[in-house]
Amino acid sequence: MFDKILIANRGEIAVRIIHACRELGIRTVAVYSEADRGALHAQIADEAVCIGPAATKDSYLNIQSILAACEVTGAEAIHPGFGFLSENSSFVKTCELCGVTFIGPSPKSMDMMGDKAHAKQTMRRAGVPVVPGSDGVVTDIEEAKKIAAQIGYPVMVKASAGGGGRGIRKVDDERELESAMTAAKTEALSFFGDDGVYIEKFIVNPRHVEIQLLADKFGNVVHLGERDCSVQRRNQKMIEESPSPIMTPELRHRMGTAARAAATACGYYNAGTVEFLVDSDLNFYFMEMNTRIQVEHGITELVSGIDLVKNQILIAAGEPLSFTQQDIELRGHAIECRINAESPQLNFRPSPGKIESLHMPGGNGIRIDSAVYSGYEITPYYDSMIAKVMAYAPTRDEAIQKMKWALAEFIVEGIDTNIDFQLDLLRDKDFEAGNVDIGFLQRKGYC
Repeated sequence: MFDKILIANRGEIAVRIIHACRELGIRTVAVYSEADRGALHAQIADEAVCIGPAATKDSYLNIQSILAACEVTGAEAIHPGFGFLSENSSFVKTCELCGVTFIGPSPKSMDMMGDKAHAKQTMRRAGVPVVPGSDGVVTDIEEAKKIAAQIGYPVMVKASAGGGGRGIRKVDDERELESAMTAAKTEALSFFGDDGVYIEKFIVNPRHVEIQLLADKFGNVVHLGERDCSVQRRNQKMIEESPSPIMTPELRHRMGTAARAAATACGYYNAGTVEFLVDSDLNFYFMEMNTRIQVEHGITELVSGIDLVKNQILIAAGEPLSFTQQDIELRGHAIECRINAESPQLNFRPSPGKIESLHMPGGNGIRIDSAVYSGYEITPYYDSMIAKVMAYAPTRDEAIQKMKWALAEFIVEGIDTNIDFQLDLLRDKDFEAGNVDIGFLQRKGYC
């Protein structure tokens, strides 16, 4: 087991990893930018190292500075969290060259799944259902028109190296295709340094359902059920829940089997998530694989009773999984709301500033992952999420009611948040009935 782990991240996920390390008796090293000198993760870690200015390229994306922090502190492993360098295979390879263990998958698996067009080809070979579309990256507009005509409009143009809803354009007819490709390629190059795009069929009003995996280095792959992430704004998740309201034992078995096949096909180990689109007839299609811990991992922990972050560390240290698929028993229902520093009434404009006072809810069945406190300064440099509120109860209806009072008691003064907006969503009759899909918010005029 590792003696010391460096956490190459910030905010609530860095705090979450520190807690897992403490339970395992592992010392921690936090890295922080100059803008994060007062950040909670930098205060509670055993050691903290400043790695550069506020800009992410000079700090949390600065591979040289992060590895230098490993060297000066003697950290043997790096946990990347999510975002930043968590899915950067070049970073993983550099860690290996420096003799530092990366707590995540191999760079080979990361590359296979990181390129979305290549990932679809791999899934086809593994027998995993995929959305009809191009076999790989499309560079020529005439080829794009031919493919779109074959599969039928509407279609989606997607960044091959993408994620987080970036580099995606919906195209309703051929007249829009060229401009959509240009826009998607430009955005993809800006965010991912790769302008490759591919084309796939647009599935009308699907749900976004993902399967959580854990896999060790001995070929054991286990799924921990699903999360429904259909409540989204511009491809950004807002509310997640587990289990999905549409799930049946038979569908979970099929989707779980497909997800495990996806992991096996790329020799995957550590935590990962296979994301699917599910249509109204309960047909499901592979969308992408996230080769890291997910923001919404906490609700899976609540229904499964398994600590995903601790298992990430154990797997990276060479330990086999301590359970099999037959051992997994999912109980109850969990819902997560992402609380952001933003103004929904002003088109969700970020709301940086100082938190003047703060009261977070608690009680039976409420979990909050956060790194903010009274007096904390929300900077404009990073993601606007300030907390994840999770409610756990025996049934979905009870979990929704518990979340409603939790949000009603969540008080943040000094900045704007989306708490009231989330409460409105929870009170929506269609949401309460589980009648949602990825177009739910736009269709009902919430955003």
